Amino acid sequence: MVPKRKKSSMVTQQDTQPDELAQAELLGAPRRSGRNVKKQSVVSQPDASPLDGGNSRPAPARSKSKKKKSPGEVADVTGAVNELREMEDNLRDAVKRQKLALDKSSLGTLDLRDEEAAFLPRLGQAEPDTVLAQFEKKVMTDENSGKRKPVNEADEDYEDEKLGGKEDPDLVLLEEPDANAFKLEGSRPPPINSDYLPLPWKGRLGYACLNTYLRLSNPPVFSSRTCRIASILEHRHPLQDPSQPEHPIKNRPDKDQPADIARGQRYVEALGVANARDITKMIRWNDKYGIKFMRLSSEMFPFASHEVYGYKLAPFASEALAEAGRVAAELGHRLTTHPGQFTQLGSPRAEVVRNAGRDLEYHDELLSLLRLPEQLNKDAVMILHMGGVFGDKAATLDRFRENYSKLSAGIKARLVLENDDVSWTVHDLLPICEELNIPMVLDFHHHNILFDKNEIREGTKDIVELYPRIKATWDRKGITQKMHYSEPCSEAITARQRRKHRPRVMTLPPCPDTMDLMIEAKDKEQAVFDLMRNYKLTGWDRFNDVVPYERDDENRPPPKAPKKKQRKNKKAADANGEVEEQAVEEEPKPPPEVPDAELGMGGPDNRVYWPLGMEEWLRPKKREVKKKNKKADEEAEDD
Repeated sequence: MVPKRKKSSMVTQQDTQPDELAQAELLGAPRRSGRNVKKQSVVSQPDASPLDGGNSRPAPARSKSKKKKSPGEVADVTGAVNELREMEDNLRDAVKRQKLALDKSSLGTLDLRDEEAAFLPRLGQAEPDTVLAQFEKKVMTDENSGKRKPVNEADEDYEDEKLGGKEDPDLVLLEEPDANAFKLEGSRPPPINSDYLPLPWKGRLGYACLNTYLRLSNPPVFSSRTCRIASILEHRHPLQDPSQPEHPIKNRPDKDQPADIARGQRYVEALGVANARDITKMIRWNDKYGIKFMRLSSEMFPFASHEVYGYKLAPFASEALAEAGRVAAELGHRLTTHPGQFTQLGSPRAEVVRNAGRDLEYHDELLSLLRLPEQLNKDAVMILHMGGVFGDKAATLDRFRENYSKLSAGIKARLVLENDDVSWTVHDLLPICEELNIPMVLDFHHHNILFDKNEIREGTKDIVELYPRIKATWDRKGITQKMHYSEPCSEAITARQRRKHRPRVMTLPPCPDTMDLMIEAKDKEQAVFDLMRNYKLTGWDRFNDVVPYERDDENRPPPKAPKKKQRKNKKAADANGEVEEQAVEEEPKPPPEVPDAELGMGGPDNRVYWPLGMEEWLRPKKREVKKKNKKADEEAEDD
C-alpha cells in the first residue's frame, strides 16, 4: 500500500484565518475561486499596506529568522493580505444583508406580545396532512398559452386554484406569516357542525379525473394525455424514418421536410382517442370496487376548444366515446365534467366570453357522444363557477344573464353553478339559479371558507336550512342532485391556507343519504376507499392493501438466468474412471402472463389500497447500490 502524504508543517497566512472568515462562506460570501477583487488600486500600490489605509506595515514573518525576503515572497504575502481584507468585507456585507432581511420579516420582531406570537407557525413543525403524491403537484397554465401540465400531473383540480388567476396551493403555507392575519383568522368563531351522518349510505360516491392506482400501473391508464401547441406544429412534419415508431431522440419529426396540417391534426387526435379508450378501463375498475361516480378530465382532447387549433370530436372519437358510454350505462356509472377556471360567462371581456362559449360547446359535445341513456344523460352535467367579480357583482350577474341566454339548449340543459371560496357564496348564487332554472352544486369546503356572515354561521349545521331550495333547483330539471365535499389541512389557519385540500377526508357531510357525493381530495379514489372502510359503506370489503413495491396485475419481464460460475472439480475420477457429474441449475420460470382485461385491476387478491403517504408502494422499489468498504477490502488484501 502506498502511504498517505503527511501534511506540511509550514503554516501559511491563509491557514491562520480567524473563525469569522470561515463563517463568511456559510453566510453567502463568494469562494476564493469565484471572488472578484474590488480594490484594484490598493493592490497596484506595493508600498501601501491594505490594512492601515496607506501606512506602511511589514508583513508578518513566518519564522524568527531575519533573512531578507525576496520580491516574490513579498508579493505573495501582500496578495494573501488583500484576500483576507476582501473576505472581511464580504463577511461584513453578508451580515448586514441578513440583519436587514431579518428586520423586515415578522420573525425578527422581538416585541410581539405573547398572545400575538401564539398565532405564528412554528418552524420545523411536521405537516402530516400535506403528504402529496408527485403527480398531484400543480403546474396550471392557460391552455391558450400553448403550455401544458406534465402528463403525470394533469389531474385538473380547479378547486385549488384562485379564481381568475394562477395560484399554487402548495406554496400557500410557505408565505411570510402575518401575525395580525393569523390572530384574526385563528380567533374567528368556531364552526357549528351538524351531528347528522347520512348512514346507511344509499347514494353514489365519486372522485375527480385521475385514478392514482391505474395512473401508476404498467401500462398506465389515465385520460389526460396532452401536448403543447409547439408539439402539434412539430408533428406536421414527417418522421425522419416513417417506417419506425417515433423516438424522442432517434426518430423525431424532420423539420426540413414540408409540413402537413392534417398530419399534425392526426397526432393530437391520437392523444384524445387514447384518453377516451382509457375511460372504459377506469369505469370497469371503479365498478369492481364499488365506485359509481367519476368526473371526466377536461383535458381529454387537447386544445379542442382553442380558437385556432380547435376541432370537433365526432369525426374521429365517436366510436371510443360511445364504447365508454355503453359501459357506463351497463354499470350505472355517472359521468360529469368541470370546465376550467377561465370559462367565465360573466367576464366584461368579449374575448373571454367567446372562449367560454367554445369551451362549453366542447364539453357538451364530449358528453353527448357518450350516447348515455336518458337519465344518465341528464345527470351528465357541466359544473361551472361564476368566476370573478370584476368590481361589481350586480353588473357581473347581468352579463351572465345576457350571455347565458345566448347558449344552445344542449348546454343550458347540462350547465350547473357551484359556489366558490373566493367571490361567490351560496347566498349569491342561489337566487340567480332559481331565476334562470340552473341547478346549484353545494360545495361544503368552499362554503366553510366563504359565506354570508349576516345570514349564516361557518360549519355544516346552518346550511342545512337551505337544502330544500337547493334541491328544488335540481328537481325542476329532473337531474339527480350532487354535492362536493373536501376538507382543509389540519395546520391551515387563514382562508388562503384552508383552500388547500386534505389528501383524504375524515367524515361524511350531513347531506341526504341518496345523494351523489363527489369527494374532492388529493388521493382521489383512495379517499373514497377510506370513507368506505371507516363507515362500512357498500364495497368496503372488496379491496385490500397493496404489497409494498410489488404488483400482481401487470406483466413483468422474465427473470434473467443466473450466471453459472465454472468451478474446477477437485475430485479425481473414481476407480472406474467415471467423473462425478455436477448438478445443472434450472432456468427460472417466467411469471404467468396477465390478460389485457386484468391489467391494473388489482390481481387475484384485489390489492389496490395504499395507506396515507405510501403512494411510493405502487412503484417498483428503487435499486439500492451498497458502497464498498475500501478500508475493509484493503485490510483483507493485507491479511
